[in-house]
Order: sequence, then structure tokens, then C-alpha cells
Amino acid sequence: MNKTYQERPYYIDKISPYIGVPLIKVLVGQRRVGKSYILLQLMDIIRKNDKKANVVYINKEENEYDAITDYHDLISYAEKHIKNKVKNYLFIDEIQDIEGFEKALRHLFAKETFDLYCTGSNARLLSSEIATGLSGRYIEIPIHTLSYQEFLRFQNISASNNSLLQYIRYGGLPFLINLKLTDEIVYGYLQSIYNTIILKDVVTRFNIRNINFLGRLLEYLAENIGSLVSANRISDFLKSQKIQTTPNKVLDYLSYLTSSYIVHEVNRADIKGKKIFEINEKYYWEDLGIRNSLVGYKANDIGQILENLVFLQLLRLGYTVHVGQLGDKEIDFIAEKEEHKMYVQVAYLISDEATKEREFGNLLLIPDNYKKIVVSMDKMTGGNYKGIQHIQIIDFLLGDKEL
Repeated sequence: MNKTYQERPYYIDKISPYIGVPLIKVLVGQRRVGKSYILLQLMDIIRKNDKKANVVYINKEENEYDAITDYHDLISYAEKHIKNKVKNYLFIDEIQDIEGFEKALRHLFAKETFDLYCTGSNARLLSSEIATGLSGRYIEIPIHTLSYQEFLRFQNISASNNSLLQYIRYGGLPFLINLKLTDEIVYGYLQSIYNTIILKDVVTRFNIRNINFLGRLLEYLAENIGSLVSANRISDFLKSQKIQTTPNKVLDYLSYLTSSYIVHEVNRADIKGKKIFEINEKYYWEDLGIRNSLVGYKANDIGQILENLVFLQLLRLGYTVHVGQLGDKEIDFIAEKEEHKMYVQVAYLISDEATKEREFGNLLLIPDNYKKIVVSMDKMTGGNYKGIQHIQIIDFLLGDKEL
């Protein structure tokens, strides 16, 4: 495993306190967001701190581990590699490809022979199997595509409007560090990643036959970032495209897509009544580069794209995010984490009083004292408007602490 990598200290700082703690560490996220390399960083930290540590690594994306197909194989392989009188660590990459993996984890955890770490790219499988078989014995750490701050460090460039547009256009998959940032090269690579995600984590996993329908559904989500979406509306649109479907089938396929982490579903919440609405959700992309490789990058989409960027930054910072509903008014995001709560509006430019009144005015209607901010691309921001902060998008994306 002589692989080199760029460090991602934000995630290492989150995971390191759990090294040696009797919990299974589960790293989850879309394929190619860098989960494997975070495992490599953790292994190096362990070896540095404990020269005698026995580190066992299984990567289900490499052919040499093809013989490990089910939990029996996994237990057998792990137990053959145990060393006595030293601390044993077991790292398993893409564990969802091992049938009944939760039984192996439960067995190995009970034996207390390994400090256990694994990654996975299928939320439905991991949440259902781990939650039922390993309740209370694991910690889940979401891994996302590169933040803007990480993108700058990986590319060795500075924060600017130009680098922000590169980030918007090509997204944040770590492998981009190896590519020349042009549409032809990057989108060719991203299309291959898109195909892998769809084939392995959606089509094969859920035995999907109507791949054309799945592709059109993804195109619809790509064209409608930040728009309220309903199964009926999508079904009607697809029928207009001569694709016959039903709302229930749309709901099934949407759940398959969110389980692969390629898109995120965000529910609406009533700000006054605190009710969570179960219809008319919004969908945001884990990686805008993949989205752009599918439907093309268009400057007219900048408002939607900025909304997607803000949503992802809130997720990275550990917030639970909802779309806010206040009567007939909409608040882009309600973000909550522990005792912290804030409301966020996103706009391209606050170009006139009408736009200012709309973006700031909706926040002013909220009858509580939680933090309220507007994020935009305006060059001159800072300060506040009637107590509401106005933050430039680059400053917002460079924040890696509490907002």
C-alpha cells in the first residue's frame, strides 16, 4: 500500500478520538469522495503511534480480495491475520460488497480481537444492517467531496472568483488533483464515476431494469436543483417525455439514488409548528461536477448551484438541514446542530431593493432570535441588515468552524 495522498485533517480530527475506542468506525459517502485514503491516513497514524500494531486491510474494490464474498469468508480471513500480544486493527473498504457483513462485524466486535473500521457507499444497506445488527456499537462518520478550502489546498491555488468558478464547474472529487481542469478531461472522468455509481450502487444493488428511466430521473434532478419536487410532478414530466411510470415507482427510484449518496433529499419543516412535511422535498447533489457532466454547466444555473454549495457546506459542518416553510414564504435552509440553530437564505446577487427585501425580508418574518444569514456572490458584503448577517459565498465556504 505505497499510496501517496493529500491529508484531510478535518476528517482525521473527527475520527482520531475514536482510535482504540470499542466502537466500530463506519465511514459513509458516495464512491470516490476519498474514504479509502482517509483509511490510509488512519492506518499511518496508528503505525506511527504504535510500531508493533498489526494493521489488516481489506479493499473489496481490489481483485485480490474477491474470495471474501460473505461474512464467513470475512471472519476466516480476519482471524487468520490476528497476531498475539499486539493491538490488532481491521480496516474494510466498501464493506457492503460482503454479504452478511454485519454478522462478521458483530462476531469480531464481541471477540474484542480487533479495533474495527469500515467504509461503505450504500446508505440503505448500511443503515438497515448496521442499525439492526450493531445498535449502540458503532459510530458513523459521513465523508463528503472536497470542501472549497480543501479544493484550494489540493490544487495549490488561492481563493478567488476564478478558483470558485473552477470548483463550481468541476466539483470536489479528490482525484481531480491528477487531471488538467478542462471540460473534456474532467467531464470524461466524471462520467466514468457517474456510470460506476449508477451501475454498482443503484442498478446492480436494486436489480433495476429500466435504466433509461433512471437516467431521465437523474437529468430531471440535475435540472431542478433547489426546486420543490414531488413524485407526481416527476411522473407527469416523464410521461410527457414518453416514459411511462407511476408516482410510487418514482419514489422507489429516488430512494435508490439517495442511498448511493449521489443526491441528498431535504425535507421541508414548518418554522412555527416544527412539523416535518413528508411531500415536496428538494434534492441537492453530492458533487456538482458529476451533475455538470450530466447536463452541462450553464451560467444561468448559478443561483441553484450556489444553493447546492451552501447546503453541502452545512452538511460538512455537521448540521441537520431542512427547507424552511413560513406560511407561504420559503426559507432556503434551517440548519441545526446540538444547541445551535440558524436560518440561511442564498441569492446570486442582491442587486436591488426588491431582491434585498425578498431575501432579508423572509428572514425578518421569523419570530425567534436564532442566527439569520444571507449568502450571496456580492463583492461588498459584511455587516448586517436589520440584524441579519450578509456573507460573501467565498467567506462562507472557507469557514470550517462554527458559523
